[in-house]
Amino acid sequence: MVCLVSSFSHFLSCTIAGVPRSAMRSVLLFYLSYLLCLCLGIVCVVFVCYWNNTWRGGFAWDGTALQFNWHPVLMVTGLVVLYGNAAVVYRIPLTWGQNKQPWKLLHAGLLFLAFFLSVLGLCAVFDYHKKGGIPNLYSLHSWLGMCTTVLFTAQWVLGSGAFLVPWSPMAFRKILKPVHVWMGSVIFVLGIASLSTIFLWPGPYSKLPPEAVFANSLGILIVVFGLVVLKILSNPEWQRPEPGPDDESTAGTVLHLCKNYRTTFMQIKKKSFSVPLFTLSNPKRI
Repeated sequence: MVCLVSSFSHFLSCTIAGVPRSAMRSVLLFYLSYLLCLCLGIVCVVFVCYWNNTWRGGFAWDGTALQFNWHPVLMVTGLVVLYGNAAVVYRIPLTWGQNKQPWKLLHAGLLFLAFFLSVLGLCAVFDYHKKGGIPNLYSLHSWLGMCTTVLFTAQWVLGSGAFLVPWSPMAFRKILKPVHVWMGSVIFVLGIASLSTIFLWPGPYSKLPPEAVFANSLGILIVVFGLVVLKILSNPEWQRPEPGPDDESTAGTVLHLCKNYRTTFMQIKKKSFSVPLFTLSNPKRI
């Protein structure tokens, strides 16, 4: 136990000593923003489920309005929450000193799950329209949603082929990467815009029932979630540094800090669990 405490003290001194306050402040601000992102995402999913279950009658898959209720739930969960969290995976500082391939797979997997839920949400509304004799693609919301889904499909297929396939040319990856990053933000903004139009209250504006207040609040939450994600993506200090020598920038300092985390943690693990066998028979020696 004493060995573990001393190793942990050594861990803190090794990781904090020599690190500029600006770098530590940047890491702290990132994790606060990331925590806010996670909390807002969970609240958005809970709110949209509660809204449809409380005021819209619940859920079913029978061609009625209850089937339509799946549409906002699946689109908010997939096209906003999962998509936004997939976009910020590379920004987590503790992943910078690790192999990038697992995080590529996590990024692609989250996006595929977001894509699957989005397509399922479209199937719910198209099937509902078909059985109810309602025409498709007649509103601004539907046009924005279809444009977002088409771009999302192209983005995922092209990104997977370029960045996950081992034999993809490196020159092609370098050319595609800035376009891929930019298009990812565009798709996310389009998704926020299309989903925000779901919550337009159809009734008279002279009356604002509790459902309308709750729906408007949900729309605001989705917009705030989008702003937090875009803030994380736009901050240059939170971008994953490219492979190469560490520099004097915040990203380079944090990358060096993350490598120290891994090295020091392995030292703690080695010291903590390399206990002589004779001490196990006498706990007082530990």
